[in-house]
Formats: sequence, structure tokens, C-alpha cells
Amino acid sequence: MKAALHNLGCKVNAYETEAMQQILEEAGYEIVPFSEYADVYVINTCSVTNMADRKSRQMLHRAKKQNPDAIVVGAGCYVQTKEAQALVDESIDIVIGNNKKHELVPLLREYEASHRKMACVADINHEKQAYEELSLSRTAEHTRAFIKVQDGCNQFCTYCIIPFARGRVRSRELPDVLQEIRTLAKSGYREVVLTGIHLSSYGVDNGESLLHLIEAVHELEGIERIRLGSLEPRIVTDAFAKRLSELPKICPHFHLSLQSGCDTVLSRMNRRYDTAEYEVGCALLRRYFEHPAITTDVIVGFPGETDEEFETTERYLERIHFYEMHIFQYSRREGTKAAAMPDQVPEAVKKERSEKLLALGHRMSEEFRRYYLGRQVTALLEEEFLYDGKRYYTGYTKEYVKVAVETEKDLSNTFVTGTLKTQLTEDIYLLVEF
Repeated sequence: MKAALHNLGCKVNAYETEAMQQILEEAGYEIVPFSEYADVYVINTCSVTNMADRKSRQMLHRAKKQNPDAIVVGAGCYVQTKEAQALVDESIDIVIGNNKKHELVPLLREYEASHRKMACVADINHEKQAYEELSLSRTAEHTRAFIKVQDGCNQFCTYCIIPFARGRVRSRELPDVLQEIRTLAKSGYREVVLTGIHLSSYGVDNGESLLHLIEAVHELEGIERIRLGSLEPRIVTDAFAKRLSELPKICPHFHLSLQSGCDTVLSRMNRRYDTAEYEVGCALLRRYFEHPAITTDVIVGFPGETDEEFETTERYLERIHFYEMHIFQYSRREGTKAAAMPDQVPEAVKKERSEKLLALGHRMSEEFRRYYLGRQVTALLEEEFLYDGKRYYTGYTKEYVKVAVETEKDLSNTFVTGTLKTQLTEDIYLLVEF
């Protein structure tokens, strides 16, 4: 039996898709590319925006069109939040919600025996859920492994559907995290990224803490770098930032979710912090780390966002001066409080504001990278890159600045130290004298 998988959405989804692939492999399925003929297609769906819903439906329909006799499995956030629609969608044979992906193979066998449409969707918002144990012995990436350590969210930001798709906070037990990372380290992985739906909440349900988890991972042999997924600003206290700075394996690359640089908008979003608190967090990171990479998310066109509020955000972003910004145009999500708010912003205005912030972000990113020209850096190289008739290997510094080394050797998964001399392409800098 041949199986093909396709992932939509975040790094947590990607982790779960790879885990389902390994479950299928262990059950004897041959994994083939999604574009090829398969007996089973598994689409791990996303529902973070209306566009994500649409892409999820498109991929489900594409799978059934590729092989009408195949078993098409819709898994994840879209089918979790749109279960009724999924159950009447003729392109889907098996519906698997979040926290049920580990049941993939038994469900496939049951369907093969009955040929009746099946659904396995937990009542994730009303029934207490345990953390769903999935694990990886390898990942699609060759040098860096994303490790899911947490699921669910208790924040209920007014624009966000994810708490309804993922349920409440559930933390993975520390010994399970460490065992998975040990396995990956033995397979040659040298960098791990700790990730979750709301990573800062790790441990609130089981007596652990994110800092303790980081310290435990830091002690593992073979792992030489630790990155962190998206953090909430309020976790960055003086004690937190100081302790991280004392851990040599920590990458000074911090994604602090912002969403707006205007306090009135943050209040309508129910973000639970203000711009002053956020700025303190950034200042602490810059106190304890030399030139840390601070990145963020920003939503433009939130309901009621006036020109003045947007301009306040624009000025704030420039003052904080981020390495990278991910700019999103507000997407109205049925079932969230923001969807019913008055003064929805026209699409044309959202687009104009987005373009302004994208231009600002591009300029700030260039300024951040230029800081390293003429300085010595260390990069973990990942993959071959051919450019202008020459062969390079590219990789990233601890701050996630992308560099290239000209070489005829295979330098994948090796650390190199040298000086950044010049800009090779728009986002790649040349590393020499290593």
C-alpha cells in the first residue's frame, strides 16, 4: 500500500505530519510524494485563516481527484473546527481531529474493512484532554529538528480560532521530550527548536516550566544549539533572560509575538500585555545578549483600527527595530469575538497597511544583517547552493542570519567559523576565512 501526506500550516502541524508518516511506515506503508498515485492520502489541515480553510479543502479535493479509489484522510485543525462540513464532503473518507492522529492506522484498517465514512474527533473544548504522544526518530530537515513539547492555548485572543481547534494547554512530560531529543542527537541532529501552540505555557498543567525544560535539554550530549519557538512577551523577565544568557547553547533568536504596536488595539485583541511591557522584554534581551535577533508577528486591519492607531503601530515597530516581521492582514474568523466587532477594515486598506509594514520590515532586516559584516560568526551549514556558476553551502548563524561558504566539499551539518565579507544575494551573506 502506498501513502502520501501533505502538510498545511505551522511547525506543530509539520511535526505531527512527520509523526504520522513514521506511523504509516512502521505499519508497512510505502511513502510516496503527494503528487503521485497513492492508496492513501493524508492531509494535515490548517484553519488559522479563511485562506487556510480554503487551501485545506482544495488539497482534500485534489487528493480524491488524483485517485478516486484512494482513502482520503482529513486531519487537524480545519476538520476539527468544521467537523460538520467535513462529514458531508464527499472527498473525505476519514475525519481525524486534533489529539487523535495517533489512531490513524487503526482507522485506516477499520475503513478498509467497512468502506464507511468515519470520524474520530474529540470534544476538545469541553472534555479534558491528555497530551497526545507522538514522536520522531528523524525529521525532513537534516541538521535542525523541531520538537513539539506543548499543545493547546488558554489565551482566547479575540481574533484567533486556534483555542477552539487545539483545546486547552497540554504539556508533554519532560522525560519524553528528552528521550526524543537523545534519539535525534544519536542520528546526527545538532540543533533543536522547541515548539508548541503556546510555548510559553509549557508546564502550567504539570508542574514544569519552560525554563526548566530548556535547562534539561541544554545538558544533553550531541545537541549544540537550542532555538525557541514563538514566545509571549510576559515570559521575558529579568531572571528568565539572565538565565538564558548563561546557557551557551541558546541561540539569541527570539520570536516575541506582538500583533499590534498600539495599546487600544492590543486591548481589543485581548492580548493581556501592553506596548510598555513588550518593550521591557525586548530591552532585557538586548541587555543580556549582544545584538539578539528579535522577530515578531503583526496583524494589520484589525476591526476598528484607525489611521492613527496604525501610525502608532508603525512608529512603535520602527522604534523597537526588529530583525524580521511577519505581517498578516486580519482574517475574519467565524466563531471569534472579533468577527462580530463593528468597523471591519476594508480589504484595500489592509493591503495598503501591509505593504507599508513589509517595506519597513525589509529595511530593518537589512540593517540587522549588515551589523555582522566584517565580524566573525559561526554557522551551522545545511545544504548545497549553486549561484553564478559556483558551489556553496548555506546555513545559519545563531541569530539566524543566512550565510554561504564557497566550497567543493560536502559541508552539510558542520559548523564553520569565519568572517562575513559581503552580501552574496538579497538575504545571503558570504562567509570567508574559515
